[in-house]
Amino acid sequence: MKRAKSSKPGSAGIGSVNEASAAALAAAAAICACEGLLWQAIDAKARQTTARVADKGEVERRNNFQLYRCLHPRWCVSLNQMQTKRLGDSDLMITPMGIGAWAIGGGGWAFGWGHQDDSESIGAIRAAVDGGFNWVDTAPVYGLGHSEEVVKKALEGLSPRPYIFTKCARIWDENRQIGKSLKRDSVRRECEASLRRLGVDTIDLYQMHWPEPDEDVEEGWETMARLKEEGKVRWIGVSNFSASQLERAQRIAPITSLQPPYSIVQPEVEAAVLPFCVQHGIGVLAYAPMKSGLLTGKMTRERLAGLPEDDFRRRNPFFQEPMLTRALGVVDALQAIGARHGRTSGEAAIAWVLRNPAITGAIVGLRNAGQLEGVIGAVEFRLNADEVAAIGAAWAASH
Repeated sequence: MKRAKSSKPGSAGIGSVNEASAAALAAAAAICACEGLLWQAIDAKARQTTARVADKGEVERRNNFQLYRCLHPRWCVSLNQMQTKRLGDSDLMITPMGIGAWAIGGGGWAFGWGHQDDSESIGAIRAAVDGGFNWVDTAPVYGLGHSEEVVKKALEGLSPRPYIFTKCARIWDENRQIGKSLKRDSVRRECEASLRRLGVDTIDLYQMHWPEPDEDVEEGWETMARLKEEGKVRWIGVSNFSASQLERAQRIAPITSLQPPYSIVQPEVEAAVLPFCVQHGIGVLAYAPMKSGLLTGKMTRERLAGLPEDDFRRRNPFFQEPMLTRALGVVDALQAIGARHGRTSGEAAIAWVLRNPAITGAIVGLRNAGQLEGVIGAVEFRLNADEVAAIGAAWAASH
């Protein structure tokens, strides 16, 4: 994808940070081969500069983000040249990681993550796009329409625009109660509403969020195929399907992609679903590779206890015993392996997912721009066979 060029010292757009930028760049050039405390000093300087221009406008924020990326050793690889893979039978060439927009839907609904600042959400999406991500995955039900609206704001003015993936099969009423529907008229209404909220004429990938009700899967999938024929959506995929459900849908129309939950603590799709996708050329977009933040190394029992009451994770079995202790045991292994490579636990968790050849891309949720630093290294992080085995052994030992 085409990206904004980094501004040179003295050029328009950097404004009041010209001197700081020039000094930081000179310092970076002088110590490029150094490590440790010296890089920490440069990192601190870059962060300080970022804070100084936080209110100077979007252009300056982007320029400074590019500067920070050049300065920071974890960003030395040109992420604008991320390798891409074709998604299933489509013409969509996607980066290894995409932006997950579940959490930015905010709180006030059954599966929310608590309050979310929209400006931080927009900043997170734009930082990821500047970092090389070329797709965003959202859904109408995330925040009951709000996530799609935030995605629209975040992508306004970007050229070329990242691919937009969204979904259908979840509806809600005036009391914000969520329902399930795959009926023909309902799917069509959802599609039109998503087009309106996202501000686009065509959705790049339209996915059936859940195969529920099961008896209506065929009706819903046939409707999605018609939407593709009509040009409302470019490609169609599914999410949370079993192998048998994939087979049923495949009889009606080709499936471009599947979106399953997949992580070291939730590897069940390896048994039958992923082999089916490989056999039939179905792309796979893994969601929850860090299990909703559980595998980042930052989720402690104390932090969990302090989550807002409307954060769904307080009620999620993976965040309760006995799963919590088991998962945190795996985090210890992820942290140890990541540390040897200068990577985070979250990056090791994502790398574990991406090492599977069945996976086309991983969906990585971001709530603010700062979180990007803790995941971006997964793009180039390759676990060796011993490390993969050690992570698997840690999970097996936790049972």
